[in-house]
Amino acid sequence: MAAIWGRHLRPGGTRGGVKRLMAKTRAQRKAEKRAREAEEQKRGGAGAERKNESRAQHDTQVPVSGDIAEIEAVEAGIGAGAAEADLDTPDAPSKGRLQKRAEAKAAKQAEKRKREEQKRRERDQLAKRQKQAQADRQRGGVLGFLASCWAELRKVQWPDRDTLVQATAVTIIFVTVAAAYLGAIDSAFSFLIKQIL
Repeated sequence: MAAIWGRHLRPGGTRGGVKRLMAKTRAQRKAEKRAREAEEQKRGGAGAERKNESRAQHDTQVPVSGDIAEIEAVEAGIGAGAAEADLDTPDAPSKGRLQKRAEAKAAKQAEKRKREEQKRRERDQLAKRQKQAQADRQRGGVLGFLASCWAELRKVQWPDRDTLVQATAVTIIFVTVAAAYLGAIDSAFSFLIKQIL
């Protein structure tokens, strides 16, 4: 029956002359194994050395558990100077609710500071424009007009040479075509009116 259930049994008490068997826990089996190994080491001899060699060979063949390997890798990364946040693995536990709230609050505050800075810059620009407009009004009629004309001419984006030549050619061709058309219509109507009168 013990083989069916796959449990390791040990002799317990007796009941009616029959020995009762009880299952051992994993911790009990490990403790017994350590006790046997310690006893063998005390006795010393070649048997203990062979056991140590086989244990060393076993350790090199049995892989380390994933948790232990992950911890060792993180510790090695920190030792190499990497930030702990950069060493998080994809299956690492997610951030807690409080940490997420704190990050969201910090992001909101940064956004709020950014908006306030933009509003302050806009107010400064508006004040500067109002101050310039007031200075233009104080100059008087003719001087104020000339100053504002000069300010507008500085804002103009002057065309380059190729654009200037192209625009001039288009204008001259259009004026020539319009003059020829209007001249032809004028002479046709003049001829008709002379014939009628």
